Amino acid sequence: MTGLTIEPSALHELTVDMESVLTKDKTLLNKWNGLTPIQRNEWICWVTIPKKQETKDDHLNRFGIEIIEGQKSPCCWPGCPHRRPKAAKWFKAKK
Repeated sequence: MTGLTIEPSALHELTVDMESVLTKDKTLLNKWNGLTPIQRNEWICWVTIPKKQETKDDHLNRFGIEIIEGQKSPCCWPGCPHRRPKAAKWFKAKK
């Protein structure tokens, strides 16, 4: 699909992998663009923050499905620690 706009998030940049998932499904892209910039930020952070590639891949696969199902943000996610300092306690310090 060409010529489609992908709305940005409040803080994080969309990854190439996430952009690929979004551009393959017009319904998903429309729902993504309907989210607020903060909601889009939460999805990007949720997909990119895991250290294990296996977990990142799982989140990448799930984010499109869950957005289409109507979820506005990742389930059971304490929030982006880059945006909310109080959420940082849920994430181990990066070395």
